[in-house]
Formats: sequence, C-alpha cells, structure tokens
Amino acid sequence: MAPSLTDGTDDTDGQEAPAPFGRERPSRLIDVAVALLLLIADAVILVVAAVLLLAVGMGRAHSPYSSETVRTSGTPVLTWLVIWGVPAVAAAGAVVHVRLRMPVTAVVQGLFTLACTVLAIAWTRMLLS
Repeated sequence: MAPSLTDGTDDTDGQEAPAPFGRERPSRLIDVAVALLLLIADAVILVVAAVLLLAVGMGRAHSPYSSETVRTSGTPVLTWLVIWGVPAVAAAGAVVHVRLRMPVTAVVQGLFTLACTVLAIAWTRMLLS
C-alpha cells in the first residue's frame, strides 16, 4: 500500500527537499574573498577615474589672465556612455551578487556603485561647464 499524504509520511525517504532556486549559498569565506578582490579592483578604478577627472579638469580650465573665451566642442556620445555606463554596470554587479546570496560582496559592490555615481556626476558637471 502506498503511503498517503495525510498520514504524515512522504515519498522522499528522508531526503531533504532541494533548494527553491536550485543553488546553495556560497560559503562565507568565498564571499569575503571575492569581496576583498573586488574591493581592490574597485579602489584602483576609482583612483584612476579621480586622477583622470583632475587631469582633464585642469586641462580644460582656462587661465584667468587670458582674454580669449574658451570654445568647447560637443562631448562625444561614447564619452557619455562610458561615464554613465560604469555606474550602471556596477549596479548590475551588485544586483547579481544579491541574487547569488553573497551579502558582503553585494555591500562592497553597492558602495562602489555609489562612488561611481558621485564620480559620474562630477564628470558630467565638469564636461557641461
């Protein structure tokens, strides 16, 4: 006689039910290791972007003693895609790490997204001025 579903027994023979999404959460050690690697890479990216912002900003500034006006040409679309694409990709990376259930890495990537957004605003203000 087959076991019924109402008598408290089931057909799984004591096996655990599979995870709802079919994947396990990575270990905390892997999460922290990936977060540290991404933290180093993110720091390098932010330093390079800040130095470029400073260098380009100083190169675009005109001397207060010169009487000629500075004429700026339009900024290429590719430049805008890079400036605002980096925060968008960083945000997508943070969402992916949340979906992978890696909370430490997700927080690191979320902070990187915030820093990239601040730098993108600074770049935008500089290019539009």
